[in-house]
Amino acid sequence: MTFEELKEKAHALPLKPGVYIMQNAANEVIYVGKAKALKNRVSQYFAHLASHTEKTRAMVASIDHFDVIVVGSEFEALVLECALIKRHQPKYNILLKDAKGYPYIRLTAREEYPKFSVSNKVAEDGARYFGPYGSRGASLAIIDSLLETFRLPTCNKKFPRDIGKGRPCLNYHMGKCDGYCRREMDQSRYREAMDQIVRLLEGKGGEVIDELTAEMEAAAQDLRFERAAALRDRIRSVELLSQRQRAVGRLADTDVVGFFRGQAKSSFVVLHFVDGELAAKDLDLIETPMEGEEAEAVSALVSQYYTARGELPRTILLPCELPDEVPLARLLSQQAGRRVELLTPQRGAKLDLIRLARTNAVEEVERATTREERQSKLMEALGKLCALETPPRRLESYDISNQGADDMVASMVVYEDGRPKRSDYRRFKLRDMDGPNDYAAMEQVLTRRFRRYLDGDEKFGALPDLLLIDGGVEHAQVAAQVEAALGLHIPVFGMVKDDRHRTRGLVTPQGQELGLQRVPALFALIGQIQEETHRFAITFHRQQQSRRVKGSALDAIPGVGEKRRAQLLRHFKSVKNIRAAGLEELEEVLDKKTAQAVYRHFHEREE
Repeated sequence: MTFEELKEKAHALPLKPGVYIMQNAANEVIYVGKAKALKNRVSQYFAHLASHTEKTRAMVASIDHFDVIVVGSEFEALVLECALIKRHQPKYNILLKDAKGYPYIRLTAREEYPKFSVSNKVAEDGARYFGPYGSRGASLAIIDSLLETFRLPTCNKKFPRDIGKGRPCLNYHMGKCDGYCRREMDQSRYREAMDQIVRLLEGKGGEVIDELTAEMEAAAQDLRFERAAALRDRIRSVELLSQRQRAVGRLADTDVVGFFRGQAKSSFVVLHFVDGELAAKDLDLIETPMEGEEAEAVSALVSQYYTARGELPRTILLPCELPDEVPLARLLSQQAGRRVELLTPQRGAKLDLIRLARTNAVEEVERATTREERQSKLMEALGKLCALETPPRRLESYDISNQGADDMVASMVVYEDGRPKRSDYRRFKLRDMDGPNDYAAMEQVLTRRFRRYLDGDEKFGALPDLLLIDGGVEHAQVAAQVEAALGLHIPVFGMVKDDRHRTRGLVTPQGQELGLQRVPALFALIGQIQEETHRFAITFHRQQQSRRVKGSALDAIPGVGEKRRAQLLRHFKSVKNIRAAGLEELEEVLDKKTAQAVYRHFHEREE
């Protein structure tokens, strides 16, 4: 279907709740969404394309046709959306890496040498399941501790197939495994260890400890002290394991959700609390930077995370209010068979827990992302926003500072790969200005800068990939006119501010404004560049004012010209020190007649 046909079909949809399914030309489902009113929601995709995020524009460009399913309520739309996303895993939906849930420890039962693994749900496959536990990380840690405590194999060998094939691995020689791959090993000890582990997972740790204690005492009586010491250490490990297993084996009564959008990755973290104490943490790193509203992203992630779980907490604390909070709470409550409460804390201890979860999310992103990766993704996002063929590497930003026609100056600030390159900063004094005129000043500065480039000046030898002008559409138009006159073609944008003097967005010379708020890292970068350019201009302007004021106090003295004024300031450092100097001190720098003129100028005025 053509774009106009898609738009027409969207306008013909009913004002009823439902689910829409976007598909590409290969009939692949690329996006699934829900709506209170299908007509209003779907029509938005085919109107005001410039206001969409880059991700949404790419998705709309891929749509060949779409289907809708009308349902009776917003709740039914949410249920259907969750099912379709789980089934199709659409490219443009926010997706977790896998359907995580409160996991179970699984023990194969039909094998001669059974093994442990982690499973998201209980299946009727003849295996034994223990749990559920707080998180996959906690479950895997329990398995690792069990295998280490009972000195069971952790290698990739399969038993009994690999018994007697090759030498025992390093774990055997380090005393971490009893070496069940050896022919001389008593294989019944594997079953014995597994039996003790099963009882430990069933909460019968006391029985296991009693058995190990009796065996330890018997070994000591037989003077097998090494064996007795090994059993003593195993008993201590089993005691610790029993406590840990009880802690992580209890279902959380409160989950706290944390979310953070980084420049290159995003993180979704869930902290599981039992009786007010942190029992486990679950996290998911999302490899691409996420656009759009935070509430929409959190809603999608929370929905996917909890609808895949077999057990649910009683309370879920959220970092922000969700647009579909009511139907989502109803869905989770039906799934749990009891009430599941969704809360967005505004103050107090619960808000502190939200901050803790966010801190964990930030840490996970920072740990998983290199500086180069962050900058690369950020420049990639800027390039997409500005419709550039490749991500920009060098950015140049310009600002004018003036208070009337005197001391008008301009600043040129350079950023490379998202970081300031101060060695390439430049300052300009405005020449032959009849009065304050920012547009004329900007035209003069850019003309001088680019003529220096065209003349081969090494200080201006690199052209920017993107030109940023502090100001609105008129400033951007001036820059575009200068480029056209000099035969240059550099993308140029004005940096516009809101009523509070904060960066609002970028504007093209044609007047199209590009919002930055949907990509927080990009919003922060452009704001930083604008502030740095303004700071550099203001600093230079104040220096010029200061020099002019210092010079004016000496200009009225007979016999003191530019050369002698420079001598005085070089020796005394300031006009204040010159005023305080005695006649003899002045004569050390100037001839006697001029020194007397300087001394009289200051001291006669004081008298």
